[in-house]
Amino acid sequence: MEIRPTTDEDLDVFVDTVHTAFGHFPESPVAGGGRWWSALEMDRGLLALSEDGRPVGTAAAYSFELTLPGRALAPVSGVSAVGVLPSHRRRGVLGELMRRQLADVRSRGEFLSVLLASEAPIYGRFGYGPATFTARLTVPRHRAALAVPRAPGAPATAGAPGTGTAGGTVEVLRRADCGEILEEVYDRYRRAQPGALSRPHRWWALGAGQSPVSSAPRYVAVHRDADGAADGYASYSIGEHTTLTVDETIATDDAVFTALAGFVLGHDLVSKVVFRHVPPEHPLRWQLADIRAGEVGGHGDWLWVRLLDVPRALTARGWFADGELVLDVDDPFLGERGRYLLTVREGRAECVPTDRQPDLALDVRDLGSLYLGGIAPSTLVRAGHIRACRPDAAALADALFRTEDVPHCLHWF
Repeated sequence: MEIRPTTDEDLDVFVDTVHTAFGHFPESPVAGGGRWWSALEMDRGLLALSEDGRPVGTAAAYSFELTLPGRALAPVSGVSAVGVLPSHRRRGVLGELMRRQLADVRSRGEFLSVLLASEAPIYGRFGYGPATFTARLTVPRHRAALAVPRAPGAPATAGAPGTGTAGGTVEVLRRADCGEILEEVYDRYRRAQPGALSRPHRWWALGAGQSPVSSAPRYVAVHRDADGAADGYASYSIGEHTTLTVDETIATDDAVFTALAGFVLGHDLVSKVVFRHVPPEHPLRWQLADIRAGEVGGHGDWLWVRLLDVPRALTARGWFADGELVLDVDDPFLGERGRYLLTVREGRAECVPTDRQPDLALDVRDLGSLYLGGIAPSTLVRAGHIRACRPDAAALADALFRTEDVPHCLHWF
């Protein structure tokens, strides 16, 4: 078997092979792109070839930025389009593709790799751990009233047609007429939201992705502040049984999110409203006058994270408590193991090799799950995945890895 990099000339073969691996047929091309593969970076793709030269496996990677705790930005490899033909599974093809890809990521100087896992059991063995989570919230239209905020001085709930936050407004546009607004607002949002990924300009230009990145017909509720500047949007469509489905709600602060949520919840001739991507523990359910009206479903993992350079990764993110922790990190897939002293002072970290006794012993996949702050170390200790080497180690790790904002990712790739 041979693993080789792809070029632009391999696009058709690559697309056909990955579709065959998943048992699908490629859709007919459309003018101006718009299919997911129009955003492929062919200089980052890999093809696995059988002994007779036939393509039997694929792997791709996108160049993104990931927002870390503390709002630091890090370049990451976004792994996608990984597939092996059914005729060649269980022969080590996937493992060789992943090993070669991780070597390529390191050669580019990237210390993080991320992906969306098609099946949860697959990617843990390659060192990836689930790090962000998302849920679906469904609200019947007749029970969609928002409660009056009870906190002294809190602004009144917004969301009536044409209204927004104090001095703000909401207007409805078509997706085709507001591409630049979507791109600009999303970019401001993702720079402040830990766990969010960048959306390169060419994704928007090509419509390469799911709505609202794609050019599929959508209505977009755009929120503008008192000065008329767009600071949030909700992309939505109305389908079967008059269900209004919100692809994503992007807002620069909670008040804007509430205004947009109130707007779609107040839409006429709708039986229910479905928010496809709501961060865990988001306050929207609590803002409903009837808390039971919000049905949470579809809760699951989204972004998986893999560390390729532990010291660089841990010093790149921000921290919110001081302390020291010795981590014994095993990376069985790459055959690597290291013990590191993590020292945090005033929001910054140093991470160096050490011979000190470990506080926590863990697999690199579990460090990936902890990295963005969405999972407490003590949770994985209790699950039997991380070993606490002294009684107070889990509590200390919880305090160190805690973040101010829950990580969340919306981008599909």
